[in-house]
Amino acid sequence: MSGTQEIAGRVALVTGAGRNIGRAIALALAEAGAAVVVNARQDKAQVDAVVGEIEARGGQALGYLADVADSDAVFMMIKAIDARFGRIDYLINNAALRRAQPLEEMTPALWREVMGVTLDGQFYCALACLPYLKASGAAAIVNIGGLTAHTGAKDRTHVVTAKSGLVGMTRALASELAEQNITVNLVSPGMIGAPPATRSKPRFSTLTGAHGAPEDIAGMVRFLCGPQARYITGQTIHVNGGAYFGS
Repeated sequence: MSGTQEIAGRVALVTGAGRNIGRAIALALAEAGAAVVVNARQDKAQVDAVVGEIEARGGQALGYLADVADSDAVFMMIKAIDARFGRIDYLINNAALRRAQPLEEMTPALWREVMGVTLDGQFYCALACLPYLKASGAAAIVNIGGLTAHTGAKDRTHVVTAKSGLVGMTRALASELAEQNITVNLVSPGMIGAPPATRSKPRFSTLTGAHGAPEDIAGMVRFLCGPQARYITGQTIHVNGGAYFGS
């Protein structure tokens, strides 16, 4: 791998890493020198492709299928990581479900499905990784949020609620884990990727005049895992080209 290798020798778990933002994060952390665990719920082909990309560039990677909403599956995944690498330094909670459903058509099952992956999953991963993060000496948890958690969105009550919960979880964990030298931050992406062809008018406009790329989010995650970000914790960092000014 090329680059500065600022986190060489470290190990990162990236959930939901088979495509899009998760894939970009996995590649960026591998570029920085970390061994990367590429997690997805069920698409083995995507996971294998990301692992292959990392290994082709000289990095180390482990692919692992696990539903983060299943606590037993999460703890089994952590055991597999321990067996392969013996450590975990970075937890990137990217796995989420992005559903659209009007409130009057939403069932308890649909509500729980989104909460299970986005909130329960992040809790299970943090809990299972905690002993390793505490032993790291310079660990980081990075949660991936979303713009609509701060603005609201039609037909996405479950998604907005779950992503908003991540803001509170980030602050709570940052407060609790600071003494263990574990930083906890949230990266909130804006509009990432090409705009849908069917959308005549975007809901948000950016100051840059363009949508972002998955690599824009990955670059921020890489920074937050690196040695220059050790004084940053408990923060929500918006990466959206100026589409939203938040604090």
